[in-house]
Amino acid sequence: MIDVALFNHEGPVTLAEVSERQKISLSYLEQLFGKLRRHGLVESVRGPGGGYNLAKPPGTMSVSEIILAVDEPIDTTSCGGERNCHDDGICLTHHLWASLNAHIFTYLQGVSLQSLVDDAKARKNPSLHVVQDHRKTTTSSSAATIAA
Repeated sequence: MIDVALFNHEGPVTLAEVSERQKISLSYLEQLFGKLRRHGLVESVRGPGGGYNLAKPPGTMSVSEIILAVDEPIDTTSCGGERNCHDDGICLTHHLWASLNAHIFTYLQGVSLQSLVDDAKARKNPSLHVVQDHRKTTTSSSAATIAA
């Protein structure tokens, strides 16, 4: 998604370009982008010059929204949240890891795609001296609009 956001100003971004730049399997990207499209995070453009565009401004997309759209779990428990960490069903640290999950999710809700794009641009051109907070600024109405 960062790659698409970085190169979107040149028109739709092809998955072949993303695959080459990011060294990610094209077939895997096709699966991911199908899910991202179904969740309204990207739009596909067919035909010559086609590819993918972001469906909404990167400042309005959180990392958690992107992760959830592609069905990636945000889970540090060894039981996948099923509370069956041991044969006897008792995991003494389950609450610790479940609590960490909540903190990770909350953090990722506050990281916008735009902040990651800005960081990537700053790393490419260190003279920009851009310092990012990673927390997106939200209005009270957009704060609740988090699914990633």
